[in-house]
Amino acid sequence: MLRLADDCFVLSHRLAEWSSRAPTLEEDVALTNIALDLLGQARRLYEHAARLDGTGRSEDEYVFMRDERDFVNCLLVEQENGDFATTIVRELLFSTYQLGLCGALRESADATLAAVAAKAHTEVTYHVSHARQWTVRLGDGTAESHIRTQTALDALWPYTHELFESDDVTPSLVADGVAAAPAALMPEWSASIGTVLAEATLERPETTWAPSGGRRGLHTERFGYMLAEMQHLHRAHPGARW
Repeated sequence: MLRLADDCFVLSHRLAEWSSRAPTLEEDVALTNIALDLLGQARRLYEHAARLDGTGRSEDEYVFMRDERDFVNCLLVEQENGDFATTIVRELLFSTYQLGLCGALRESADATLAAVAAKAHTEVTYHVSHARQWTVRLGDGTAESHIRTQTALDALWPYTHELFESDDVTPSLVADGVAAAPAALMPEWSASIGTVLAEATLERPETTWAPSGGRRGLHTERFGYMLAEMQHLHRAHPGARW
């Protein structure tokens, strides 16, 4: 539950950083709405995690009081926003993965998780549509936008390998019908991404570099800076009410 929740929350925070800074007013609203969708998903997952681990922790405690090594989000979602093309490519790669994941988790043996996934599936369908449209517009647009989008794709592509990794946490959950097998999600993801890249006249990167560690609490340097800024106020005034 924490892996799912942390993925949603961290990407939500990254997208929220675009608020008042997007290239157009319409995109400012669109990115903020996507961030709010992800935040809502994270909140429901944190609530469920609190019931499962028996701590009764609040969502604020999960987000503001855990240290960097306690977060188990994938590395892809913590990557910096960069320019607009970078944000769009990150959205395309992750939301396409999340759509397949939510589709599978709608059949989860965990009834609460299945309900969260069903609602999220509708929201993520829009996220994918938004990312696909912009990827095609940028990739098959001007020479400048094409170069920026291909550069973003080349930089972010290695982090997608972690999405489909399996470790000693997942097999038993898959066997119990709670989780989806990560590797089983890859064919549909790859085919969907391939279709978009072809329409956007972008080349699928070829690389053997496959960074991982996010699921084990090993993050990139930029994540520590994000977390410090995000948690500062809460930790400086613990228990404050506004």
